[in-house]
Amino acid sequence: MSWLDRDHTIAPPGFNRWLIPPAALAVHLCIGQAYATSVYKTALVEHFDASLTQIGLIFSIAIVMLGLSAAVMGTWVDTNGPRKAMFTSAMFWVSGFLVGALGIFTNQLWLVYLGYGVIGGIGLGIGYISPVSTLIKWFPDRPGLATGMAIMGFGGGALIASPLSTQLLRMYDPNSGTEGWVASGEAVGMLFVTLAVIYLVYMVFGAFTIKVPAADWRPEGFDPSTLKSKPLVTSDNVSAKNAIRTKQFWLVWIALFCNVTAGIGILEQAAPMIQDFFRQPDGISAVSVAVAGGFVGLLSIGNMAGRFAWSTTSDHIGRKRIYMVYLGVGAILYTVLALAGASTTILYVLLAFVIISFYGGGFATVPAYLRDLFGTFQVGAIHGRLLTAWSAAGIAGPLIVNGFLDARGTPGQLVAADYQPALLTMVGLLIIGFIANLLIKPVDSRFHEPKKTTTEPAMEA
Repeated sequence: MSWLDRDHTIAPPGFNRWLIPPAALAVHLCIGQAYATSVYKTALVEHFDASLTQIGLIFSIAIVMLGLSAAVMGTWVDTNGPRKAMFTSAMFWVSGFLVGALGIFTNQLWLVYLGYGVIGGIGLGIGYISPVSTLIKWFPDRPGLATGMAIMGFGGGALIASPLSTQLLRMYDPNSGTEGWVASGEAVGMLFVTLAVIYLVYMVFGAFTIKVPAADWRPEGFDPSTLKSKPLVTSDNVSAKNAIRTKQFWLVWIALFCNVTAGIGILEQAAPMIQDFFRQPDGISAVSVAVAGGFVGLLSIGNMAGRFAWSTTSDHIGRKRIYMVYLGVGAILYTVLALAGASTTILYVLLAFVIISFYGGGFATVPAYLRDLFGTFQVGAIHGRLLTAWSAAGIAGPLIVNGFLDARGTPGQLVAADYQPALLTMVGLLIIGFIANLLIKPVDSRFHEPKKTTTEPAMEA
């Protein structure tokens, strides 16, 4: 297994850095399936005779484990390189699907928690951070573009997984043609097995093709000293251990937590939410199951596009200003969605699309934000620690939405008004995040690393 070692991934002279984004996308497009869980959420509710909150817990556990594994393994990823990390991610992610499928086939919900939630969540965390610090090193001149390319795939994963899952569920369930059809548990189990095989192939391909730059490599014509002239951008470095001692780290943590909590509540409930917003007096939704599945795919486009477009924009206007847009404008859009989103489907879809683009943009921008504040020395490890905000949001977002909805009624009978308390709660969170972002200033020099210790990969943090 020596081919997994970092030494075997160093790019030769003249290597084209634009070959690296496809390798990163190979992993992120696969693990981005996490955003398509709402496609089969109702099916699992019926199969296990469980509540929305109980089934939503599967997604929450996966996101918690994503953040925790990223925090714990961040330094390991930086030290051992992206190839070993991406291969390890593939093993966990695929195993999570297989264990989850076993839980569905045997009607044991705890196995789905363990499989997709815990085991798959570990694969999510390692896979998520594995290419990010590598791309920042390949694109030091455009870190926002680099992180946007890396994380764009995670947001776009549902764009592939949502329609693919819908078609596979129809193929595996003989009752798919009936009115009001909801997929059987057995069909969801077969879907998990199929996705495991497909994702294994693509993720191993990404691991095989990833490269890291040589220590002395620089893009042609790039002068690192030009970065210092930009606000909040440092030419010094801060270790992961010292980064978590700074107030800047925790202010970014709060901003990310608030942005993610607001977005994740919609994403986790996306398919049933649009049906509920346009439920007719007779209880039948004007939005069909197939259209709701397509809406999940559309949100995936917004998520993916936002990760690239907004993070690239941040290279020009700065990370702090772009976060003011995510949180400030996001609060306004959430208010409109809560109060007027049910007026027309066009308005609803437009509001949700932009909101989710801000959600995705926040994820893609934050590694570059960390690079600006703390340097490149252990940015992968720092990023991993920051993703505990995602873990917390993975609990808070679905609990807020599902908690309010469980108190208001039963799935299939909810209407737009039932969502207002949850959506207005998100507005309050976004305002808190906006204030936290305003308070971010450059890191004090006492946290900077001596120059000589930042030329080699750190073995501990």
